Amino acid sequence: MNIPVIFEDDWLLVVNKPAGLLSVQTPKHEARTLTSILNQDAEGRGLKYRLHPCHRLDRETSGLLIYAKGKSIEQKLIGAFRDRLVGKKYIAFVHGKLSRKQGTISSAVEGKSALTRYKVIQEKSNYSVVEVSPVTGRTNQIRIHFKNIQHPLVGEDKFVFRKDFALRFKRVCLEAQELNFKHPVTGKDLNISIDLAPDLAKFLKEHE
Repeated sequence: MNIPVIFEDDWLLVVNKPAGLLSVQTPKHEARTLTSILNQDAEGRGLKYRLHPCHRLDRETSGLLIYAKGKSIEQKLIGAFRDRLVGKKYIAFVHGKLSRKQGTISSAVEGKSALTRYKVIQEKSNYSVVEVSPVTGRTNQIRIHFKNIQHPLVGEDKFVFRKDFALRFKRVCLEAQELNFKHPVTGKDLNISIDLAPDLAKFLKEHE
């Protein structure tokens, strides 16, 4: 597959993960994941390192994913995520219009505290475009939090019934669009961003 590389140096690789592709294996042991594809490519080019994902994105979520070239770099970045030193911004399309145009969602996910900040950046006829900044990094946090406030993501079918909504999409409308963090080796501030995925941009254009 053609996986877009957004940033690369001697220690890090940041790619734009396509929707529909797992980041890593699940207990079902799927053979084809973004991590396996990238490592097969590196091996085929004779590179000596292995790439290790420093965080994860859902199968349906597109966007920025950081890989470390080696375990020691991976551990440094995992620590930065754990200590909330990595800024993350997502774009989400959510059903309906939110009564508060910006705010915080705080409710437990899988029994653990979870915090999500959001800001509405566009309102359409029956959905809203929201900039989302998860403070914590629980599995499916954004999807669960917006379901909890009765504004689930467009395309959501894991936490709500798709048939309950007239507006539909082939995947969940969520993209990891921006990352801000300090480079674990050079100490340089990195601000990495991407444009909206073509399928989401097309949806936005066709659904006013």
